[in-house]
Amino acid sequence: MESTSSQGIDSDVSVRCLLVENFDEKELVDHELSDNMDLCLREVDKIIEESTESLPLLGDDVEPYIGMEFKSRDAAREFYVVYGRRTGFTVRIHHNRRSRISNMVIGQDFVCSKEGFREKKYMYRKDRVLPPPPITREGCPAMLRLALRDGEKWVVTKFVKEHNHSLMSPGKVPWRGPAKNLISEDEKDQRIRELTLELNNEKQKCKRRCAAYQEQLCMILKFVEEHTDQLSKRVQDIVKKIRELEEAELEDSDCRYV
Repeated sequence: MESTSSQGIDSDVSVRCLLVENFDEKELVDHELSDNMDLCLREVDKIIEESTESLPLLGDDVEPYIGMEFKSRDAAREFYVVYGRRTGFTVRIHHNRRSRISNMVIGQDFVCSKEGFREKKYMYRKDRVLPPPPITREGCPAMLRLALRDGEKWVVTKFVKEHNHSLMSPGKVPWRGPAKNLISEDEKDQRIRELTLELNNEKQKCKRRCAAYQEQLCMILKFVEEHTDQLSKRVQDIVKKIRELEEAELEDSDCRYV
């Protein structure tokens, strides 16, 4: 009887110990999960903060202003595209200005898609079969001008807010896709500079080839000229000898008659 009770007590103690161990393990696992979740949340907050720093301000009350700075032309373009979409117009890339020394882009204009006017040669073509498409450009002056400062940041130097046409509702502005799906302005500029350098190299090669061909042509012409002079001298010598022979024959004939 005593052995049975002792066994029951031992079993109760072992069960309680097992429950305590399971509780401790569960608490330890929960503590580790909590630490992992906190670590993940901190990483997510860090990623969001970094991505937010790289994007332009997109608040409802934010609009371009002179002196506004961007890290790149792409960031400025994306900002102005979002601003135009929120305001009710679409954006078009306009003129850029390049350095005369390095050929690097140092200025960029973004304009309303209704900027300028359609040229008359496209409106009054004689070989046109179909009627011309509707006019979309109305000379709108709205624009955003950027200039490169210190070789790393783009600063707004001119901003024209007013449009000369009615604006669309934000929901009706055509969606042209995010800027990340387009070729960046820096990539295009880099490609243009590479092509310009390649073109200059080809020009230099052509100049060297032309100089070599010109030198060879001059040598050939000089050889032809010298050869022509030699032939001319030979012809003159032959003509002189023929005349001398003719005169000698005439003298011999005169002597015979005498």
